[in-house]
This record gives sequence, C-alpha cells and structure tokens, in this order.
Amino acid sequence: MTQLEHANITVPDIDAAVRFIQLIAPDHKVRQDAVSEAGYRWVHVGNDNSYIALQAAHPGVAASSPHDTYVNFGVNHLCFKIDDARATERRLLNAGYQQNGPLIEDSHRLRLYFYDDMGLEWEMVEYLSNKPEEMHQYE
Repeated sequence: MTQLEHANITVPDIDAAVRFIQLIAPDHKVRQDAVSEAGYRWVHVGNDNSYIALQAAHPGVAASSPHDTYVNFGVNHLCFKIDDARATERRLLNAGYQQNGPLIEDSHRLRLYFYDDMGLEWEMVEYLSNKPEEMHQYE
C-alpha cells in the first residue's frame, strides 16, 4: 500500500502551526524540533504513521503570503482523516479559527474546512463507513 508519509510546508510561525495541527490531530506530537545548518528552524509534528514538516523561511529571504487557493498553482489544502468532525469543529471555533463554510454532511462522511493563522486552508474528514465503495462515493 502507498500512502503519503509527510508534507513539507514553509510557515511564518512554526509554534502557531503546531498549535493548529494539534487541535485537528491531538495524537500529533512534535517528533523533532531543530535548526538546520543553514540557520532555519524546522519541526516535524505527527504520529507514528505520518507527519507534517514545518519549516521557517531561510534566513535573509523575504517570505511572502500564501497563494490564492484554487486560483494559482500550488497546494489548495491538506486533509486530515479524523474521528470526530463535530468535536474538531468546536475545538477550532473555540480557538478562534475561521471556518470556510459549514460542516458538510455526505452519506458516508463529514467534512470541514478551516483556515490556519497564515490563511492556508485545511480539510478534515470523518468517515462514517469503512467500506471503500462508500467512503469514496462522490455525491
């Protein structure tokens, strides 16, 4: 089986990004927090199966804002498979994060979209079935 092992994202505030990810995925822990030989900080936050690599901009580089999602080339969002969409939605709203539309209820899944502190969109999906033909049904 092939699965995505990690994604690497350059962020303006690693600690804020870790807090956001841990609200979505409470089982995600900081696996490594280090400074590269080039002088930029990087953190791996995840569990035993996958992680998000968070990286600060390289020293001396003027970083810019994220791209306009769904318009410019680049990543539109990353998605976490979660156990409880409604509880995750409450945690994110209580922490002050902006939701992109209401919780979407499909026959076999619940989906949420939220923006993090730097404006990147994240999707969360709770599957209500473990049957692939139902999980992958697009309505």
